[in-house]
Parts: sequence; structure tokens; C-alpha cells
Amino acid sequence: MARLRKRERWAANAQAMIDGVSLVKVAQRCGVHATTAFRWRHRFLAAPALDKPQRLNGIVEIDETFILESFKGRRSGLSRPARKRGGKAKHPGLFFENIPVLVARDRDGATIDGVLPEDTAACVAAALQGAVTSANRLVCDGGSAIRAFARRRGIPLHVVAAPGKPNKAAPDMHIQNVNAYHGRLKEWLRRFHGVATKNLPNYLGWRRALEAWGPKLKPEDWLLGALGQGPYQHLTLL
Repeated sequence: MARLRKRERWAANAQAMIDGVSLVKVAQRCGVHATTAFRWRHRFLAAPALDKPQRLNGIVEIDETFILESFKGRRSGLSRPARKRGGKAKHPGLFFENIPVLVARDRDGATIDGVLPEDTAACVAAALQGAVTSANRLVCDGGSAIRAFARRRGIPLHVVAAPGKPNKAAPDMHIQNVNAYHGRLKEWLRRFHGVATKNLPNYLGWRRALEAWGPKLKPEDWLLGALGQGPYQHLTLL
């Protein structure tokens, strides 16, 4: 936030981020140019993108979702024709047009997510940043990278049949919470009509912060998050 001007308008920008409005509306609310609104958005997201829980507790649901690759904002050098307003992938799941996003969530609602450069155990480990250990129990729907990660780290793993509903023998073993998070994330992203892949970690942090702060989130809370005292960092400091 250093050297960012017009401090008296930061609270209005924070409220706009809580509301998740478009850059045009942010610019109107704050009385700034759209390019300034874009710069402010990503300044305000730099710290939340890094604010993640250091540990997940107990049962951890983990699964991948896929976000369509986007070069939004680029005017030249595209390897394919430009899409209009987001577009759709030709095929679901693991496909060259789709960017895998890993989400791990415990039953208290603490969430870690990350963009996977490749669908491998090493990339899963890097995304989780040591927050899942052998003290946890992972639940997934059988992704090979997640199973390899759990095997190498000695983490107990329970594999459920797709779409991740529990069975009578193990009613607590399901991935419905993480799948519901995927749904909320994608529904929320839809308003942006495509997110540039290079900026996707910031948007993941944005959604993660909204969920962690909860419905009572206020502009001053978001300003604290932008200054590096987000919901997970705040809990650590306490």
C-alpha cells in the first residue's frame, strides 16, 4: 500500500471489493479512472492472496476444480483467437485449456487453495504449504496427484466415489463441503466474465478472504487485510 494516493477513498474501494462489483462501478464509486481502479484492486489483493491458514485441522476435504485459461487484457501474441466475455472450454476436467485449482478445506471452514502448474504430487505439496500433515485425514475422490501426495507424506487417505457423497459405512467421509466451495467460487467468478490466468491467485485470495471474514465483513476489516492482517494472519497474531 506504500505510496498509494487518495487515502480518503480507500474505504469506498474496500466496500466495493466486499460487494464484488465491476471495475467500472468501482471507478464510479471512488471517483477515479478505471485504470486506477484496476491498480487499486490488485494492490488491495496482494496481501490477501498470501493470507492462508498455517494448519488445517482434523478431516480435510481436498479436490481440484478447473478454471478456463484466460489471456484477458492481452492485445497481441495470443496462441489462439480471442474469446468473448469469458467463453467455455471445449472439454471439462484436465484439458490444456483448463487451469487446475486445488482446494483443501477442513470442517471448521479453514481453506487453502492454489493454482497447480501441473497436476502432480509435488505441485499439490507446494500448494498446501505444509498445512496438511499425518495428523490429518484427507478425503478425496481419487485424483492421482492427491493420492501420490498422501502416500509420500504418510497422510491417511479416504477415497470416496464421485461425486463425493458419503456412504452409510462412513458418513463423515465426503467432499461435499469442498465441492460446495467450488460452486460458490465459480458462481462468484462469473461476474468478472473471465479472469486473466496470471491474476487468478489474487482472485482466489479475494474469495478466500470473503469466506474467512464471513457476512459481518466491514471495509476496515478489508483494509487490515490489504495491510497484511487478514483473517488467517489475524488469528495467528491472536
